[in-house]
Amino acid sequence: MLKGRIIKALSGFYYVLSDGKITQCRGRGVFRKQKVSPLVGDYVTFQAENELEGYILDIEERKNELIRPPIANVDQAVLVFSAIEPEFSPLLLDRFLVLVEANGIKPLICISKIDLVSDEKRPGIEKYAQDYRNIGYDVLLTSTITEDGISDLLPYLNECVTVVAGQSGVGKSSLLNALKPELELKTNDISASLGRGKHTTRHVELISVGTGLVADTPGFSSLEFINIELEDLSTCFPEMDRLSENCKFRGCLHLSEPKCAVKSALEEGDIPPYRYEHYTSFIEEIKQRKPRY
Repeated sequence: MLKGRIIKALSGFYYVLSDGKITQCRGRGVFRKQKVSPLVGDYVTFQAENELEGYILDIEERKNELIRPPIANVDQAVLVFSAIEPEFSPLLLDRFLVLVEANGIKPLICISKIDLVSDEKRPGIEKYAQDYRNIGYDVLLTSTITEDGISDLLPYLNECVTVVAGQSGVGKSSLLNALKPELELKTNDISASLGRGKHTTRHVELISVGTGLVADTPGFSSLEFINIELEDLSTCFPEMDRLSENCKFRGCLHLSEPKCAVKSALEEGDIPPYRYEHYTSFIEEIKQRKPRY
């Protein structure tokens, strides 16, 4: 039996990297019975007669997994959000941050297309960047045209598995092309009628960049908090998580409870109002979520 990691899934085939060689595999029928599908990033046991006829026999326990994009065992997420075209959206960024925080994945915020920002709008973008840095996130301002921030990004990718995620059209593939030009990943302009990008990445694949592996993923524009419970949401907001131990009531949801440290910090200007607004809107969304059976 052989062991390796799935680095690409496409059309029912799984491409497993083992000892520097890639073997094309199929999943055994047992996975359908167990309702488990192999994912890119999985460590697997497989057998193979040759490099085109392998079968995955077992999947090792995952440390985490994402549904959209479908990938497992991720160390870090580079969340790419354009400063403009499409417009920077802190609401959508916070949705992504909640998802990766809930899965124990370290986020890195990358604000792209900074070369397109007018002098009038640049202070606003830089204010957002500083807000997120104050929370404790690493934030890079990048441009694939001027190459601003590109050399700063590369060290973050070494020795780990990184998923590159974000809204369609923000420049994820362009960013990877700037890091590793020989990839020649397909890119597309923003749709003028929709104001968002066309999907250019059709599957998930782990690519060697520096000394790490990076996944270019299909773009998507919505996220659902399927597995996040009300009492766990504030742990996905680091600034609230740090303050919550000072709340009077254990399990405080930071809504209308008395002597809430988070509400006090908000009133004192220590938490950006939009972050708290997003938190409360996510609370309502989770409350309205249909029960799972």
